[in-house]
Amino acid sequence: MQRILFICLLICCVQSNAQKTDKRLQQKISQLIQGFNGDIGIYVHDLKKNKTVAMNADTVFPTASMVKVPILVGIMDKISKAELDYHQTLTYKDSLLYAGVDILGSFKNDEKIELSKVMMLMLTTSDNTASLWLQGLAGTGTRINEIMDSLGFKDTRVNSRTPGREANRTQYGWGQTTPKEMAQLFERIAAKQILGDTASEKMLKLLGRNYWDEEGLSSIPAGIFVASKNGAVNASRSEVIYVNGGEARYVFCICTKNNKDQSWGKNNEAWVLTRKLSELLWNYYK
Repeated sequence: MQRILFICLLICCVQSNAQKTDKRLQQKISQLIQGFNGDIGIYVHDLKKNKTVAMNADTVFPTASMVKVPILVGIMDKISKAELDYHQTLTYKDSLLYAGVDILGSFKNDEKIELSKVMMLMLTTSDNTASLWLQGLAGTGTRINEIMDSLGFKDTRVNSRTPGREANRTQYGWGQTTPKEMAQLFERIAAKQILGDTASEKMLKLLGRNYWDEEGLSSIPAGIFVASKNGAVNASRSEVIYVNGGEARYVFCICTKNNKDQSWGKNNEAWVLTRKLSELLWNYYK
């Protein structure tokens, strides 16, 4: 009898701690995204009240530059194991160049740069040359995917330059994830649950220095701490943001694909929606 009572109490405790859907917020978001010309997925977690909103949150989307967060975890894993040093000097080679307008791509062959600065370029300016260099230093996409799998992320993967993932690369590009997994990756970094306290704190600080602040970040006041990463290719625009300030502590991720509007101006439909969603959430939680 005592055993049965204990089990019942345990079930009640688990249920009380279980996440609940914020139906009022869900209705507001449903109205906001109605009529969007593309596929959209959203995951929101109120970290104070443990309430969520999930819309196509387990659907796989292209990461675009959000793939740089798993790459960051791969690099920090190497640093945590003393296989790399955060301040070690690296030598740039012309063979590393990924054509574009990246800062690192303007370096001359054999120029020196600290690993820490390459990481900054990857996360702050979203430098693709830096990111692909770091992907290799982290042990390639294969090793990064093994780490993601070990952390329980089954859909977050690096595809480009990763053996066996060419079909995924064709479908999703450089990387793939779900709104829920990417938001939870940020949530766990903030909770110091990824690679230990020191590594998590460093990653959170690095993710708090995003140059690309004109979409989701633009709706959050400057005095509030935010960590974020965005990604954009022609038919897919996405962003993940962790917010901690005032009365608000929440994380959300919005992913889109198959977008009809593939323009690159401020009025792009997905970017307008991202700004509106971020504004809605900030005003809801603050």
